[in-house]
Amino acid sequence: MQTRRTFLRMSAVMMAGTQAGMLWAAEGEVLSGWTPGTLDIHHIATGRGNSTFLILPDGTTMLVDAGAIYGHTEYLIDARPDASRRPGEWIGRYVGRQLGAAGLSGIDRFMLTHLHGDHLGYVSADTPPAAKGGYKLTGVADVAALVPIRRYVDRAWPDYSYPADAKADFQQNYRSFLATEAKSGKVIERFKVGSDRQFALEHAAAKYPGFEIRNLAANGEVWTGQGDGTRALFPKLAGMKEAEYPSENACSAAIRLRYGKFGYYTGGDLVSDTNYGRDPWRDTETPAAEVCGPVSVAVTNHHGYFNANGAGYVRALRPRVFVIPAWDSAHPTVNTLAALYSKAIYPGERDIFATAMKPENRITNKRVDDLKSMSGHVVVRVPAGGESFQVMTVSNADESGRITGRYGPYAC
Repeated sequence: MQTRRTFLRMSAVMMAGTQAGMLWAAEGEVLSGWTPGTLDIHHIATGRGNSTFLILPDGTTMLVDAGAIYGHTEYLIDARPDASRRPGEWIGRYVGRQLGAAGLSGIDRFMLTHLHGDHLGYVSADTPPAAKGGYKLTGVADVAALVPIRRYVDRAWPDYSYPADAKADFQQNYRSFLATEAKSGKVIERFKVGSDRQFALEHAAAKYPGFEIRNLAANGEVWTGQGDGTRALFPKLAGMKEAEYPSENACSAAIRLRYGKFGYYTGGDLVSDTNYGRDPWRDTETPAAEVCGPVSVAVTNHHGYFNANGAGYVRALRPRVFVIPAWDSAHPTVNTLAALYSKAIYPGERDIFATAMKPENRITNKRVDDLKSMSGHVVVRVPAGGESFQVMTVSNADESGRITGRYGPYAC
């Protein structure tokens, strides 16, 4: 039964949402397809890892990560839409629908931020073998079985030896998958820090001179902000014990996208943890954010976990919108939300969208009730020219594409 206090609280939340620019979606309204000149960014919410699909202004398509987690479900939200398919299959089907609605085919490039299963796909005893043989179907391999991927870029190709050999079963599976793709003529590349050409538009770049994707950081290397120049963040490994090596998260690849005045940052699981000040070089997110500069939309690093999204990251990016790729009971943590909302770090307004929220988190982390959304795909749509953008939340309870909320338009 709804109490008067609950009713008043809900009314206040609705009023706050309206004041912040929320446009309520019409009942049954379905997300429309991409159109030329528009930039679409889909943060896909399966509840089992990270994945973001982009359709760039000229129709170039890009998938960033394709995570798949199995087991430990007590910490996770329920699988979305349900557990009848593997996470990579749901991602592939979602991408396929967006491509079909836009009149496009295939994924032009896949970018893997780092070599963790919640970004590329874990394997389990039940993970089926691929028909081609040599690897199992999970994560990005599941996506590729449904939607062809033409080019792959990751931080570690070709030897996967830095900072240590990538030999976990899911990493070996990913490497075997790429080897098979290479034999069929697909292109595999190493992420090039500092480059603004590796993810350039592929179909009609001349029409959109204000578009750019800049590679900011990876493997302890960060762009200097000048040309393709880079500088090293990590010390030499010689003399270090393997347990002291940079973490896989700290090696994540980060990019900045610009379209007119619109800016977007995503950096995998970059962290700000310095081992309590002993190792300042372990903070990789702050240098990446500082060279990135202010953006309109920023994806939180490491799912909004406690060891990332520090004051330096927030201050440098100061976005109008944060997106939290959440699915675990610790996404996000109390300290992260405090930093993201802090007006002491930067005074501007900001809205925060999460792709999911575990009920247990709401008990311990009261600030999550300030979020604009706590469930579903988060779609950022930027009209031609990049002067403004809108955020739409889309139901992940099924494959209907039903819009559950509209926010904006926001000025870039």
